[in-house]
Amino acid sequence: MMKRSGKDIGVIKTSSEEDSREQSKKRRTTNEHSQACDWGNLLQDIILHIFKYLPLLDRAHASQVCRNWNQVFHMPDLWRCFEFELNQPATSYLKATHPELIKQIIKKHSNHLQYVSFKVDSSKESAEAACDILSQLVNCSLKTLGLISTARPSFMDLPKSHFISALTVVFVNSKSLSSLKIDDTPVDDPSLKVLVANNSDTLKLLKMSSCPHVSPAGILCVADQCHGLRELALNYHLLSDELLLALSSEKHVRLEHLRIDVVSENPGQTHFHTIQKSSWDAFVRHSPKVNLVMYFFLYEEEFDPFFRYEIPATHLYFGRSVSKDVLGRVGMTCPRLVELVVCANGLRPLDEELIRIAERCKNLSAIGLGECEVSCSAFVEFVKLCGGRLSQLSIMEEVLIPDQKYSLEQIHWEVSKHLGRVWFPDMMPTW
Repeated sequence: MMKRSGKDIGVIKTSSEEDSREQSKKRRTTNEHSQACDWGNLLQDIILHIFKYLPLLDRAHASQVCRNWNQVFHMPDLWRCFEFELNQPATSYLKATHPELIKQIIKKHSNHLQYVSFKVDSSKESAEAACDILSQLVNCSLKTLGLISTARPSFMDLPKSHFISALTVVFVNSKSLSSLKIDDTPVDDPSLKVLVANNSDTLKLLKMSSCPHVSPAGILCVADQCHGLRELALNYHLLSDELLLALSSEKHVRLEHLRIDVVSENPGQTHFHTIQKSSWDAFVRHSPKVNLVMYFFLYEEEFDPFFRYEIPATHLYFGRSVSKDVLGRVGMTCPRLVELVVCANGLRPLDEELIRIAERCKNLSAIGLGECEVSCSAFVEFVKLCGGRLSQLSIMEEVLIPDQKYSLEQIHWEVSKHLGRVWFPDMMPTW
């Protein structure tokens, strides 16, 4: 047997030490990686932040990973905001909140709920389910409540007394409602009085378009008592001189947003009253920066009471055909106009009307035209008058009529030049 020299032994020893150090380093790295990936021991604040971004079902599954995650799943902060989705398989393809989960929420987290909305489909069963949940929220103090019909307004199919009974449970127990969206529901004047009696100091936003059981006196009661109201949406039949004056009182804060839906259900049989100019003037003096948004769904013969004198409208949307005469009056009576959308007009070009609007409505920054006609020359003149303030210009290609000055191929260059950006006509309506 050959004897190893001291040099060979030293090499072996050094190699062995290096292997040992390498293995130790690997173990240390593995341990550090293991500690870094110990998801079960993450701080609860971090898990809570992550959970807030997860869909409810994924959140429920994640809560089963370990005890720490399950504790976070039941923390009050995670249940302050919740959206109940109530859909029937026969009438909707949308997912629904599982009934067992709803029971658990009411049992364990109803007193944590603050920002709640209900999305229901067109079925009466979904609306009934929403009312059943509302009637059980006796231990909560909601700050916001929204009842949203994703299709046909199914809340209107319920007996009024059943709906009102459920809704007033929330009104009485909340005491601090700041936002209420109850469009297309059978809410009535007495229930609004309950709302005001318990939430007058906190209510800031109220949306209640298409609520046929509410009278002008009912909405006036809200305006008289809720002096902090900043946003209001309602149908035109609820708008009155008295309401505008109540919103203009010294006690009332400045309104920021007023939306009016002007809707005709029966052609030729709907009577629209006229609001006095003095009432509009008082309203704007009190709230000079208010956005007055008006949606018109009328037939041509029903526009006679409107745009006869100056009104402070900032946003106008015409959902049905509107005549040249009416659009001409818009240019004369709406100097605060910011946005104009016309879905249809007919076959008479709107050249003069558009130019008048551009000349008189100095704040106009957005316009959308659908089934209308405008000559290319008039359209270029309109854009030239408005200039770069037009942040949104949605014009269907079929609207523009070529003339001696401009073809469809030329117009986009000319319009782009005056806008200061590249512009093309729309192939489909984007507004």
